[in-house]
Amino acid sequence: MYAPVSVVIACYRCSETIERAVDSVYQQTSRPFEVILVDDFSEDGTLGKLSELRERYPEGWIKIIALKKNSGPGTARNEGWSAASQEYIAFLDSDDSWHPRKIEVQVGWMMSNPKYSMTGHSCRTIKFLDSEGASFDFDSANFRRVGKSPLLSKNYFSTQTVMLRRDLPFRFRAGKRYCEDYLLACEICMAGYLCAYSSLPLANLYKDAYGAGGLSGNLWRMWVGELEVYRFLFSSRKINFSENAFFMFFSFLRFSRRCMVVLFRGKL
Repeated sequence: MYAPVSVVIACYRCSETIERAVDSVYQQTSRPFEVILVDDFSEDGTLGKLSELRERYPEGWIKIIALKKNSGPGTARNEGWSAASQEYIAFLDSDDSWHPRKIEVQVGWMMSNPKYSMTGHSCRTIKFLDSEGASFDFDSANFRRVGKSPLLSKNYFSTQTVMLRRDLPFRFRAGKRYCEDYLLACEICMAGYLCAYSSLPLANLYKDAYGAGGLSGNLWRMWVGELEVYRFLFSSRKINFSENAFFMFFSFLRFSRRCMVVLFRGKL
């Protein structure tokens, strides 16, 4: 019996990591109904790798969408979202993976709490191979509601943790390459849809969350992307002038702290 979940993975030059990501989906205790791999015009052999993976799994379980131009992860995820057939959609980044019970815990909670439209959870960074086998107290997998103010101060819904209802009238901002997940979460939350978060680390990262390469490693552009989120929310009257000023300043403090952390890691 499959879980009523479509998994969407945006793929861009990820031939070295996508196998791990897809396998973590297949190994779920509650296996999702389908996986949709969206190649964002990689032009490096990634599309061939996706086709190879499709042949390893049950027929029809993996679906592949090949974009004709590079458009960014938000656009790629939107294509997968539109092609999804299940009640719930979960997103995974191509260089990350999931704990085997991620779908079981998350979709189980959402099905038991149908008033909630989006959930997220924490992540952990894998430093050593044997740490992937860590176990957790799943009795503590309580989700708590995230409202407007907490969300403005912190993104509780990073892409690899998000599960949402397919029928939500939202999409990632087309062409936005930084903080597109944060903007989507803010729009959903501030439109009055209920959102919740669990501190249980059900996603695995294989590099530091920032300052370690890739889109998430570009601290400056991430910060600019975050400021763009606040400006958009202000211009669309979802936050007022005082809130915009306060959270933009708070964002600057967070950016400064991250720069210091990366500096002391010796990566600047």
